[in-house]
Amino acid sequence: MKKFTLPLAAAALVALPGLALADDPVPGVNPSTDSVFILNSLLFLIGGFLVFWMAAGFAMLEAGLVRAKNVTMQLTKNMALFSLAAIFYWLIGYNLMYPLDNWSIEGVLSGVWGPGVLEAVGVTAAEADAYDYAATGSDFFFQLMFCAATASIVSGTLAERIKLWPFLLFTIVLTSVIYPLQASWKWGGGFLDAMGFQDFAGSTVVHSVGGWAALTGAIILGPRIGKYKDGKTVPMPGSNLALATLGTFILWMGWFGFNGGSQLAMGSVGDVADISRIFSNTNAAAAGGAVAALVLTQVMFKKPDLTMILNGALAGLVSITAEPLAPSLGLATLIGMVGGVIVVFAVPFLDKLKIDDVVGAIPVHLIAGIFGTLIVPLSNGDATFGVQLYSIVVVGIFTVVTSGVMWLILKAVFGIRVSEEDEVNGLDMAELGMEAYPEFQAS
Repeated sequence: MKKFTLPLAAAALVALPGLALADDPVPGVNPSTDSVFILNSLLFLIGGFLVFWMAAGFAMLEAGLVRAKNVTMQLTKNMALFSLAAIFYWLIGYNLMYPLDNWSIEGVLSGVWGPGVLEAVGVTAAEADAYDYAATGSDFFFQLMFCAATASIVSGTLAERIKLWPFLLFTIVLTSVIYPLQASWKWGGGFLDAMGFQDFAGSTVVHSVGGWAALTGAIILGPRIGKYKDGKTVPMPGSNLALATLGTFILWMGWFGFNGGSQLAMGSVGDVADISRIFSNTNAAAAGGAVAALVLTQVMFKKPDLTMILNGALAGLVSITAEPLAPSLGLATLIGMVGGVIVVFAVPFLDKLKIDDVVGAIPVHLIAGIFGTLIVPLSNGDATFGVQLYSIVVVGIFTVVTSGVMWLILKAVFGIRVSEEDEVNGLDMAELGMEAYPEFQAS
């Protein structure tokens, strides 16, 4: 999602209003350019509120996959992390992510540290600096949603045993510095972008970053009490699979904004056609991931596993996110199916390593994100396997190191894990003093 100057071609949808102005032109106004600016801004706003709706999807998915005694905590974390992301991405992250050729270290570190600034109220066409692109407010709103999604990925993995406030402090650092800085290397025109790294909507820039941060936190935090006993994995079923399913469908819907909005332009016939292609490929990959997990769990476990099917769909979505435009529908479906297969095998593999991922976010966002990034050269001739792999390694090392340092500092200063008693009793009552289902006994 690198910013760039767009062709000044009006869409057919607004051609007639533009022609109507020809007999009575307004000084300083180009109807064709107006149309591009309006449609691009509209794409960002529509895509942005679709991605915003993914926050509800993450909240419902996590609420459904944790035990009843921890549901309120997950809902609280999701409300808080989104709100903190909105504030700190504005204060630091947005300008850090988009230096606009103002680098303190060329291609590596932005020279702009400070709050994002919108256009003046009532800006006119002649005054808009980015008149042939989109409104700054629409771009900021859209990019913020991606930043918040990165933090949501971490929340589910570390559920049921992490303290609230240390998690929120980590969220502040993740959304203000860690995510924006590495994103600037690709989408801000940094050194990875200059090398030719291709990541259309963020299989690596967004999803693997959340996955790496979650993996690092899970290793430092340790598994839940009783999760691994006598060499076996003890199942800890979620409280509400209906909510988890609802959350998955909400995320699926939000992904149309996630990938479709990353076209970054809706001012020409070609742009709109590409957006429709992205929507179709995104949907095909999700379906492929769900079906692959459905069939594979039937074969392996003799019964389909709904939680695997849900995460299979999400893994399909993550897998197609690095390149949702170029593949055919058939290839998009196959890419999604591989994502579904990844989930079915990766979840028990992590359990063998005693890495406790409550909602399966690491297989979905990290492993499927890596796969999706590596597979880009199959359909996009501008991508090379070597550059894709190099970029994955660079982003991975950066995220693991910075996240690890932050987790260890929080552990030393505040402690990041609740007491054994609080974990057994549930974080809802221990940390918040309220239950999600007070009429039922928590289990």
